[in-house]
Amino acid sequence: MSEELRIREATERDLAGVLALYAQPELDDGNVLPVDRAAGIWRRFSDYPDYTLYVAELDGAIVGSFALLVMDNLGHLGAPSGIVEDVVVAPHIHGHGIGQAMMRFAVVRCRERDCYKLMLSSNAKRLRAHSFYEALGFERHGFSFRMNLAPVSP
Repeated sequence: MSEELRIREATERDLAGVLALYAQPELDDGNVLPVDRAAGIWRRFSDYPDYTLYVAELDGAIVGSFALLVMDNLGHLGAPSGIVEDVVVAPHIHGHGIGQAMMRFAVVRCRERDCYKLMLSSNAKRLRAHSFYEALGFERHGFSFRMNLAPVSP
């Protein structure tokens, strides 16, 4: 990879590129939000004290993205925790270190904020993703539980 990878906070102009990444068959399989609705949700991120959408850019193109929430806690002597969500890399560039760079970036951000842990969840079917995260030093811990909820509004 000769170009320089840049990881930065996403802007509203980046949302179409991020949504295109989510459209991959392994993720949302083409079923993504319209840009205007995504923009409204993205604007709400600022309501959270420390919730940021990041993009990985290579030669001016968005090739990856993730969201990072740093959450305050009353337990653990008030030490915050980091949560990574919606990690995605463009399929044509898998295996080129983009995901590694994004996760290293998230770890640095969490350490800067004195987080005691960084968490993420991965679909049980995504075995390659599990190996990827384990190779980066993440370890399987506890159980992840989920309850699907019916939408309250249309």
